[in-house]
Amino acid sequence: MAADVGATAPPLISLKAVSKSFKDGQVLALHDLSLDIGPGEFVSVVGPSGCGKTTLLRLIDGLIAPDEGEVHVKGRPPVPTLDMAMVFQSARLLPWRTVAGNIEFVLGLRGQSSEACRSRAVALLGAVGLRDFADAYPHELSGGMQQRVGLARALAVEPEILLMDEPFAALDAMTRETLRGELYRLWERRRMAVVFVTHDIDEAIILSQRIVVLRPRPGRLDAVVTVELPEPRWRADPRGLPAFADLRRRLWDRIHTMGREGAALEELAGAFGDGLTPEDKAR
Repeated sequence: MAADVGATAPPLISLKAVSKSFKDGQVLALHDLSLDIGPGEFVSVVGPSGCGKTTLLRLIDGLIAPDEGEVHVKGRPPVPTLDMAMVFQSARLLPWRTVAGNIEFVLGLRGQSSEACRSRAVALLGAVGLRDFADAYPHELSGGMQQRVGLARALAVEPEILLMDEPFAALDAMTRETLRGELYRLWERRRMAVVFVTHDIDEAIILSQRIVVLRPRPGRLDAVVTVELPEPRWRADPRGLPAFADLRRRLWDRIHTMGREGAALEELAGAFGDGLTPEDKAR
């Protein structure tokens, strides 16, 4: 699959020839990965399981450092700051705080007054349809509602970069559809850069301006595909369009081919022990 031309704006996030391993070098998660993401872009990352998608997010957030290569956010090595927010597959709310209290907590880190924090928290809860649950506790909410709170909390600090690690994977189909629409509308209004990891090809196409396809472990860049669908996508379902079906087929075929190649390589490595070199495994 040929890579399409990416964004032309100066990159907000830049990875140059990045490699990252774990377990004292025994597990190579990413290898020689280069990628630029511009301000306000919505970029999804897809690929077979174990191709380093979560590792990529952690490198961007500054939670880990590359073994080789460089990661820059706004021209410098990244460190966790309030300019970046992470949304995980589980909401990870503070159970002893109310729904509004979870949002007020992160707003307080910016030094806002308690009154301003409360007003802002209620407004954000309204944006995700949970204004009436401001004084509820996390255990009183469904999983989908908790994810809405997690999204509102991430947006509370008005991050320039929003990192999302399969945030809707554990939710039922109807809740996923609802939250996708809410996320897209919020992104349209705020235009923060979003890096969205998902296994759901439809989700990636519906939400993204560009889709990054990673090869099996060690994760390497296979393609960067521009999504050209009518805007705004939340007003009409694009899945009936021929362009959607064509892109979905291309991505599906590519990812499943890579998955079969990766499984065959693992089977061969198991059969021959150390007969495969790290260079063989990186091909």
